[in-house]
Amino acid sequence: MQEIIRDIKTNAEYIKIKHKSGLTILVWEMEGFSSSMALFGTKYGSVNTTFKTKADKEYTSVPEGIAHFLEHKLFENEDCDVFELYAKTGANANAFTSFDKTAYLFTCTGNFKESLKILLDFVQAPYFTKESVDKEQGIIGQEIQMTNDNPNWKVFFNLLDSLYFEHPVKIDIAGTKESIAKIDADLLYKCYNTFYNLNNMVLSVAGNVKVADILEIADSCLKDSPDLEIETVFPKEDLNIVRKTTEHIQPVGLPIFNFGYKMQPYDGIDKLKAETITNIIADILTDTASPFYKTMSDRGLINSSFDCEVFTVDDVFTLIFAGESNDPYTLYKELNKVIDEAKVKGLDKVHFENLRRENYGSHIKQFNNVNSVAEMLLADYFADVNSFDVLNILRELKFEEVQDFLVNNIDTARSAVSIVASKHIEVSI
Repeated sequence: MQEIIRDIKTNAEYIKIKHKSGLTILVWEMEGFSSSMALFGTKYGSVNTTFKTKADKEYTSVPEGIAHFLEHKLFENEDCDVFELYAKTGANANAFTSFDKTAYLFTCTGNFKESLKILLDFVQAPYFTKESVDKEQGIIGQEIQMTNDNPNWKVFFNLLDSLYFEHPVKIDIAGTKESIAKIDADLLYKCYNTFYNLNNMVLSVAGNVKVADILEIADSCLKDSPDLEIETVFPKEDLNIVRKTTEHIQPVGLPIFNFGYKMQPYDGIDKLKAETITNIIADILTDTASPFYKTMSDRGLINSSFDCEVFTVDDVFTLIFAGESNDPYTLYKELNKVIDEAKVKGLDKVHFENLRRENYGSHIKQFNNVNSVAEMLLADYFADVNSFDVLNILRELKFEEVQDFLVNNIDTARSAVSIVASKHIEVSI
């Protein structure tokens, strides 16, 4: 079954296919481009530690880090290393595990069909043994130690630990040395057979490709999968925070900070609209064109590292400001003052309109980049939206909606500070 997803205003389009195997396939044919990218992803990430299928009576809980562990192990099959196969086609292959998804991917300028066959074959052919699992525990243990030594990684997870009481988002994607020690081949097969069901996956392809070629390979490689109806649950969180400040001592130049504002989580199109609005609010208040940025820069409280993002996972929605500062607590107080004043005095309407247009143009610009398109298709599908929904949101977005959202959703009292510094900083909040 094929469906054309089209944006009437821009005439951009891609094809959505529900394959007989159960897999959803998304294809954006980009005529005139020489490269191609394919991602084979599953809606399974580090936060999916408690789950069941329609056939299960009870929930299963697994150790943190198992999704990332599984990603590593799938690259080894019974016969050879998958990268050796890609070396013969000339494709560049990789994979990633995030909080809520895992994806295996390749980019190429030739031999697309051969590379796609490799991708579909190896992801559907797990091979785990006690010996290989034991070996991987040592490798990933070293990786965990390296990330623990990374100050930017540490300040981020310390922030999440300050904001969320029980949600597994506060645990490193790779888990802990203690949690991965509990992983064995049986648990890996359990998670694989649950989440690597084709009904829980998507194949996203963009670039110099044809739908007919993709379906030819899919028909020959994909194994029919019954829909397991997976259910993942998370501990209930309210909007209270765990603690206001977290400080970690580690050798750095300037202190590194993350300020996090815990907000109400959303799903689907509501989440996309809330993300879009929150990003615009943050930019109005703090981007390089804002009075706040100029004042803080003139006072030496921020530098070019200052940035913000909206961080979302299932049941998690947080606005985060990050960067370096020689006085992060003063900066945090000044930021809160700007947020609270904007609730009363209002946002800059001209700045809003400029940002709305700028974001609209930036999104359309992504349509000219093969990798951006393929990654966008996958992320949007798992977010339960189509890749043109954000354009419609930006076209219709009103200033009054943004102002109301700020007043009702961003609360400085529900925020926390995480700092990594080379020595203790006197808390002044």
